Amino acid sequence: MAAPHDSSPAAAVPSLPSLGGRRSSYRERVADALRAALIAGELLPGEVYSAPGLAARFGVSATPVREAMLDLAKEGLVDAVPNKGFRVTEVSDRQLDEYTHVRALIEIPTVVALTTTADPVSLEALRPAAREIVAAAVAGDLIAYVEADTRFHLGLLALAGNSHLVEVVRGLRGRARLYGLTALATSGRLLASAEEHLELLDALLARDERAVREVMTRHLGHVRGLWASAQE
Repeated sequence: MAAPHDSSPAAAVPSLPSLGGRRSSYRERVADALRAALIAGELLPGEVYSAPGLAARFGVSATPVREAMLDLAKEGLVDAVPNKGFRVTEVSDRQLDEYTHVRALIEIPTVVALTTTADPVSLEALRPAAREIVAAAVAGDLIAYVEADTRFHLGLLALAGNSHLVEVVRGLRGRARLYGLTALATSGRLLASAEEHLELLDALLARDERAVREVMTRHLGHVRGLWASAQE
């Protein structure tokens, strides 16, 4: 059984975003930062992390960290380990395939439908996030990549006007996570996936249903390919 991680330099969680700014609740802000770190693989599957250790990393008390981790446990991202902390849940190849399949069933037809329903101004409003994804891929900034990628995809789906659909996809993305981003960013393979966001926006603005379907299909397949490559 893995020992819980603490706040020593060797065990510190790298690259977590600052807690300053956007939300007033420490619990919500810590949950956002932890969720991003989990998705990016900064917190490792199978490892146990203690609330006090993570609290020291964030510079807050252990209580909001513990509460945030309980929220993540409800999402299936971590499991509580009595008297130790929280273990990051592991995801199998079969689960990744299933998550990708469900995402394809939901996202491809939803995004294709936006070619006739989405306001061009609303689509253009997503371009900064798409550019941030590319910039993060180039810089190898994994947390920034995950945060911008999440904003883009959920923002795009929100244009369909179905908040429940957005929450389902949010949950699927969180459970699947993105493994091996460091190696993929270094090799340049992550950049190709990042650039597909701009290609998708251009196809949507051109009202080209065939192109949108092709890009979305390729993008989701590319994402699953990234997971598979990362685990080889």
